[in-house]
Amino acid sequence: MNKKCYGLYEKARENPKGLRFSDLKTLCECIGMRCDRIKGSHFIYIRDDPFFLISIQKAKDGRAKPYQVRQLLYFIEENNLDILE
Repeated sequence: MNKKCYGLYEKARENPKGLRFSDLKTLCECIGMRCDRIKGSHFIYIRDDPFFLISIQKAKDGRAKPYQVRQLLYFIEENNLDILE
């Protein structure tokens, strides 16, 4: 990963409510996830090892939904993913 990914990770940890939707998509890609499909407003991101699937969508204000940011952070922390690798 790079410093941009680490910066997004720190930003998400400090303020899950303030993260932009585009930043959440970038953070998903930083940890090796790929956009599997888009169904309406839902973006489905998937990772194979360890397996993880998350559905994300924009809130009305264009930001990421805070509970989805927290789900991703929980996955990163529970699996000890090194955001700087």
